[in-house]
Amino acid sequence: MPSKQPLLGSLALQAPSLTPQTVHVSPETCQDLTLFKELLREYRRLDDTINMRLNRANAAMRDKERHQDDTTAGNVQDQACTYLWRELVGNWKRRTQLVEYCVSVVDQSLTQKRYALEDPSADPATRRKTQAAIFSDEVKRNQVHNELTVESIVRKRAIEGFRSRCQYFVPPAADVEARRMWDAAQQ
Repeated sequence: MPSKQPLLGSLALQAPSLTPQTVHVSPETCQDLTLFKELLREYRRLDDTINMRLNRANAAMRDKERHQDDTTAGNVQDQACTYLWRELVGNWKRRTQLVEYCVSVVDQSLTQKRYALEDPSADPATRRKTQAAIFSDEVKRNQVHNELTVESIVRKRAIEGFRSRCQYFVPPAADVEARRMWDAAQQ
């Protein structure tokens, strides 16, 4: 039985993880900006390595085409582009869900604290503490919202890299959400 070689170098970045880790996002994840941003950074690795992944896919395609007859030559590149596109869209959807969830968590926390601030029976020390917590949550909210802007920039950059190698690719019309993401990244 041949031993399985570990993935090394850029191949380790290109290959999907054989043991994907399930991350359970909780309100605490959203309240800890360092953890939240680290999680987004991990999700953005696919986008950051898109050019390298496309280069490897094209090299693999050329290899595969050499060993097949000419009737399938065009299909290999189309399949590679479709596969990478699905990976991108899946990651984009997960990141959007994460950011939207965290926006709602921070908004809910802000609403609760503002409501508590309106309590006339609260002593001045409690009011100051609540006001400070509101300010802190507003900063968190702004930073979480800023991730939506970062997300659009990351998507545009990934689309540019993707289109440089998959020039004739058009997302399937059946996937309306993916098509919307494609159109939004084009603008």
